[in-house]
Amino acid sequence: MLLPVVPIREGVLFPSTESVLTFGRKISLNAIEAAKNTKNLVILLTQKSPQVDLPQSKDLYRIGTLATIERTLDSEGRINALVKGMGRVEISEFISTRPVLKAKAVKLVDSIKQDNEMKALTSHLQSIFRKSIHMGKPVEFINFMKLMSGVTEGELADQIASTLSIDTNKKQQILETTDVKKRIKKIIEHLTREMKVLEIEKDVVYKTQKKFDKSMREGVLRERLRTIQKELGELEDEEEVAQSYEEKLKKITLSKDIKKKISKEIKRLRSMSPNNPESGYIRSWLDTVFDIPWNTDSKVKTTLKRAEKTLNKSHHGLKEVKDRILEYLAVLQLKQKNGKDKTAHVPTILCFVGPPGVGKTSIGRSIADALGRKFTKASLGGVRDEAEIRGHRRTYVGALPGKIVNGVIQSKSMDPVFMLDEVDKIGKDFRGDPSAALLEALDPEQNKEFEDHYLDMPLDLSKVIFITTANTLDTIPHALRDRLEIIRYSGYTEDEKFNIAKKHLWNKQLEANGLEKKDTKINDSALHYIIKRYTREAGVRELERTIGKTLRKVARKIAEKELDSIEKTTLNIKQLKDHLGPEIYDVTLTESENRVGLATGLAWTSVGGDMLFIEVALTPGKGKVILTGKLGEVMKESAQAALTYVKANLNKFNIDKKVFETTDVHVHVPEGGIPKEGPSAGITIATAMISAFTNRPIKKDVAMTGEITLRGRVLPIGGLKEKSIAAHRAGSKTVIIPQKNERNLADVPDVVKKDITFIPVSSVDEVIKLALC
Repeated sequence: MLLPVVPIREGVLFPSTESVLTFGRKISLNAIEAAKNTKNLVILLTQKSPQVDLPQSKDLYRIGTLATIERTLDSEGRINALVKGMGRVEISEFISTRPVLKAKAVKLVDSIKQDNEMKALTSHLQSIFRKSIHMGKPVEFINFMKLMSGVTEGELADQIASTLSIDTNKKQQILETTDVKKRIKKIIEHLTREMKVLEIEKDVVYKTQKKFDKSMREGVLRERLRTIQKELGELEDEEEVAQSYEEKLKKITLSKDIKKKISKEIKRLRSMSPNNPESGYIRSWLDTVFDIPWNTDSKVKTTLKRAEKTLNKSHHGLKEVKDRILEYLAVLQLKQKNGKDKTAHVPTILCFVGPPGVGKTSIGRSIADALGRKFTKASLGGVRDEAEIRGHRRTYVGALPGKIVNGVIQSKSMDPVFMLDEVDKIGKDFRGDPSAALLEALDPEQNKEFEDHYLDMPLDLSKVIFITTANTLDTIPHALRDRLEIIRYSGYTEDEKFNIAKKHLWNKQLEANGLEKKDTKINDSALHYIIKRYTREAGVRELERTIGKTLRKVARKIAEKELDSIEKTTLNIKQLKDHLGPEIYDVTLTESENRVGLATGLAWTSVGGDMLFIEVALTPGKGKVILTGKLGEVMKESAQAALTYVKANLNKFNIDKKVFETTDVHVHVPEGGIPKEGPSAGITIATAMISAFTNRPIKKDVAMTGEITLRGRVLPIGGLKEKSIAAHRAGSKTVIIPQKNERNLADVPDVVKKDITFIPVSSVDEVIKLALC
């Protein structure tokens, strides 16, 4: 049969099915017009590619559907046609392509074999199709009723195939399958896959709907709760909150840019729904901004005399620190007096460096009292995240401002005394370098516009007096250390500890243990006894704990009514022994007699000065040098230098050179569990070696410190003040120091210089004359 051909861009019309198709191309419109001469019969062929606008015979599949055009409707140059599939046809030859595409076609007949398998396949297909409809597969009710009765196996397969959600190529494969069994099997395969998708979609829809219903319910309940709270006056709406922020903004003086940024956030808050979680973040940010004391400074005016009196009252000693604070205050007063700057400030960052317990942290509050300013403190020990200093960016959930901004907020003043404690113990890891974050805050040239990540706006820190504390400078990065004015703390002398204990610690511990001054007293001799026999430290923390331990014993006895009168509660040395137990330390650390090969040196550590004993023993061997006591590389080199000096001067000290061939030299520094490092023990090691080789004892009450060279010169050392205090504490009477350190004796406390004779030397020869018996 010769019929007009209508190309279809996409989709397949199956036999025994009806569909409304829209045609707009000229080749399709001509074919529909020509169908009037063929009893409305046409051949529908699907294009191999939908992108082809003017399909040729090679662009069409060879098997299509014989269809009849039931009705047509013109619509703006297009034709909507109701088309009914009549059967399968295969093109044998294309006759013409213009103006109408015509072709000869042969009708294809279904191949069907009626047996049990066919019945089973047909029944299964109907069953899963019915199940798919229950699962939500969209099918018109009329078509469904047709499918369920009065159709052949081939018609059933074609009608169900027309409902499948598969691509055109797979539908064409089904159309080209004339074997009904194979056609049904393909349809079952696609329909089963489609059902799995429907099952997943159904589960997703159920979960989404459940979640949506829960959210809707919570939203409704929250809205009702807000309405009830508003009626009760317990909740402000967003407009009222925004209005209150605007009132606060009017009351503070800020730069134009900062006000603009705050106004923008208030405007965002006003436009947001109360249920929007971001409104909570904006309110938190605005609360932080308005908590900053933008225009608040300290009103208290102080004088030099008042400041000096305050400092002396709270801390004993620390003359250098007090002088520096008074200098700061003097400059500030002069600048204000001369009218050069009404809000004058001195750009300086102090750093107190010294051993624990010497009052570095506590003097910060005293400085604030002396200057009449607020005091705030941030401990930086163990801080590893840069955000803890500069704050988190607002994009993070739970973002907060950093320690700098929080400190200013807590002080409620823009010019507090801000103590950054333990800057030498700041960590560093993959989250950043917190010490680098401090650079901007501690730089007087930059901190006028310090920018916290959370605030995201400049904050003037130029009026803040920053004070930092550290036990050592070694772990502070150079860039940070360069911004600090270093003030070193030394350990306290016994007299200073006595005065601190009597004036401050005793009264503090009385109050801490629920006692009054009338309840107990302590003799001066007993207080000295505690300092000498139960504590040995650079600071006074252990001393305070020991006094507290004593007073707890007294408090218990008073509570148990064992003590009735004041006389019984006056503490003396005998009672101290009962309260504190056996003495922990000897009065002196020096030896009881002069010994060969045992010299007393002085060491400096981050926790103050200390005594360092050097032992040298000669044993049979082959001239080896044995170094023990956990010595560092520099100290080992000092021992080698000392031995070389001795070997180079055998005649001077009357030492037989053969002794080095038969003797090993063992240098040991006791307390082997403690690392020791530094060059200042050089003359001590040399003295101990010469004593051992010459068998001359070393004077027991002589201590020494100094670096040695191969030519026997004595080089200067550091930490003389701390080492001198340690020698005084240990009971030394004579201390040998390098000649070039004589100028540092001005830093040594008078009480130490009164009890110790300092002898400057420039060579090892002088040391030997003074130290050996």
